[in-house]
Amino acid sequence: MKKKRFRFQWGAFLLFIFYGGLFFLLFTRMVTLQATGEVEGQELAAKAAAKYSKESVITANRGKIFDANGQVIAEDTLSYRLIAIVNKEATTNSKKPRHVVDPEKTAKILAEYIPMDEKKIYQQLTRVKDDGEKPYQVEFGGAGRGLSHEMMSKIKEENLPGILFVNDLKRYYPNGIFASHLIGFALKEENKDGTLTTKGKMGLELTYNKELTGKDGKVEYETDAFSYLLPNSEKMVTPAKNGDDIYLTLDKTIQSILEEKMTEVAKEYNPESMTAIIADPKTGKILAMSQRPTFNPDTREGDNMKWLNEAIEETIEPGSTMKTFTLASAIDTGVWDPNKWYPSGQYRVHDRVIKDYNRVGWGYITYLQGFQRSSNTAMAHLLKLIGEDVFFDYLDRFGFGKKTGIDLPNEASGKLLSNYPVERVTTTFGQGSTVTPIQLIQALTAIANDGKMMQPYVIDRIVDPSTGKTIKKHEPIVKGKPVSADTAKQVKETLASTLTAKDGSASDFILDEYEVAGKTGTAQIPLGNGRYSWGSNEFLYSFLGMAPVDDPQLIMYVSIKRPKLNGEAGSIPVSKVFNPVMLNSLKYLNINPEDVKQVDDTKIQDYTGQSAEAIQVELQNDGLQPIIVGGGGKVIDQYPKGPQKLVKGNFVFLKTAGDVVLPDFTNWSLRNVLAFKALAELELEVVGEGFVASQSVSAGTVVSDRSPIVVKLKTPAESFIKDVEAPTEGETE
Repeated sequence: MKKKRFRFQWGAFLLFIFYGGLFFLLFTRMVTLQATGEVEGQELAAKAAAKYSKESVITANRGKIFDANGQVIAEDTLSYRLIAIVNKEATTNSKKPRHVVDPEKTAKILAEYIPMDEKKIYQQLTRVKDDGEKPYQVEFGGAGRGLSHEMMSKIKEENLPGILFVNDLKRYYPNGIFASHLIGFALKEENKDGTLTTKGKMGLELTYNKELTGKDGKVEYETDAFSYLLPNSEKMVTPAKNGDDIYLTLDKTIQSILEEKMTEVAKEYNPESMTAIIADPKTGKILAMSQRPTFNPDTREGDNMKWLNEAIEETIEPGSTMKTFTLASAIDTGVWDPNKWYPSGQYRVHDRVIKDYNRVGWGYITYLQGFQRSSNTAMAHLLKLIGEDVFFDYLDRFGFGKKTGIDLPNEASGKLLSNYPVERVTTTFGQGSTVTPIQLIQALTAIANDGKMMQPYVIDRIVDPSTGKTIKKHEPIVKGKPVSADTAKQVKETLASTLTAKDGSASDFILDEYEVAGKTGTAQIPLGNGRYSWGSNEFLYSFLGMAPVDDPQLIMYVSIKRPKLNGEAGSIPVSKVFNPVMLNSLKYLNINPEDVKQVDDTKIQDYTGQSAEAIQVELQNDGLQPIIVGGGGKVIDQYPKGPQKLVKGNFVFLKTAGDVVLPDFTNWSLRNVLAFKALAELELEVVGEGFVASQSVSAGTVVSDRSPIVVKLKTPAESFIKDVEAPTEGETE
């Protein structure tokens, strides 16, 4: 048998070497990867996490802004953002297109719903990128954001291919024009990473942007390659932190009354500008603040408007309202003698002559008559008696020439001119030197509040909505006592006489039901270079007043610049704001008219633990209106708390155990309804403003469940008697 000869197979050998080498390299790579966990210097675990770990954002709400009674002034609300898919690749089924098929038709229809020109919409729908490629989707800027649910539904009904909507949050101002320059507004802004954040652009929205802005949260989780959540994967949730809520001192009802009258007078007289402030003189709380021209913070639309809060940021020459504080200085220094005579008409200061508004005066008259007639020369003579240095020291005590410290931005300080003798004299009657309206309000608190001057403020408290914890609380601040209580009383009485005296300059501001004290102002408006405007339509008309005189609950400043008068005195348009707003606001606050308030105040005590029925009889005998909240028996809580003095006619709520019997809410104020709601812990839904007109559940019903009860209120304009017609005679200085 012949042996087989071994033949060396070069081909097989080479294949063995080749594949063996590949196996060796692969094995080495696997060992290396397992040992180090890295590839090309990168962590494989990190790359896997980056690819399969997902993250979604939990959007934080911006903090809300409330009025003093918890009524919403600004809040985030659900809205919709319009998106158009314009790339054909989005469509996989030609019968069901998912992109904009007909840009021309789509643009024409969208232009009917959003505030954007049809041509611009078409350009956006047909836009191409720098590289010539069509974007996947486009948006429409501010015109396509903040759409309401109603608007979104209408666009959807058009069945436009490629038109989609994304849920969004919009800053919403439910009251429209409402202290707009004070509240300001906030807008969506795009961040560097493409996300959107609501940021304050003006007013409180800007000043307190940090407090109002929340912090977004996130959800982290793992998915597979098809974006399905992996089994047993952990979700990590970082909750969103909503922005802090801000509660203002503003009262929505009083602010609404003011806005309504400001709008009416602005339409009637077409002035260059108007400013008004209402405050509580006992605390310094600002209850209302407005100006004209103004704007709607939802749309930012406004004509010929300054984007600043004139009550705080702009200085004025105050005119004769400044005589209030000249009078206070004279009384407090002991030089005021109301029955002393002086020569009216003219007063010479070196080469300058100060004249009364009628140029010739009224001959020799008393200082009281001079003040009532708003005589400039009376103030000049008083300055000589007071002493110039002493007078300017009093102005400093009243806070003029320096900021009040109100919790608002960009406050102006004004300037007191005293370099020349004539400047010191003209300052006594409010020309030359400048002040701000908020300084006048602060100074008047001292007259209305027994000599104690209160710092004005608008922020009551800042609250963390997630915990309910008050982060910051503003307490009333006494800025000083520029005059004595006796001086303040005499000033109030003298100011009241400017309305009631035969030749009083403020007779237009008389109210039938309340006694008002105040001072009119007619200031020339500086044109620059020492020149001033002149003419009945060229003045700044104003009134600085308080009511009721015996115990002022409200102080108010109103100014109207360059109104178009029809032969009327300049005080008439001012009175058309002051009179109805002061009247309705006092009634809303349950301040009794003067014919009722002549009776003495009565004092309530802490009635906790006592018989509610016995206390009810006692309070009724004292002229109060007790309301038992509950089934009767022992008092477990009350409002207002005792001991304190109340004007007769006020409500006192006594809470007891047991089911609540619903009272007749007719003609109750919002404040009393809210007090009852808080003590009764009922689901009361309050609709409207002013005073109660109707209720959904009859009085006398025992309320034992949590069914909502609707209480409807009417506005003061509907509830109150017709406004007092102002007399035609007014001040002309």
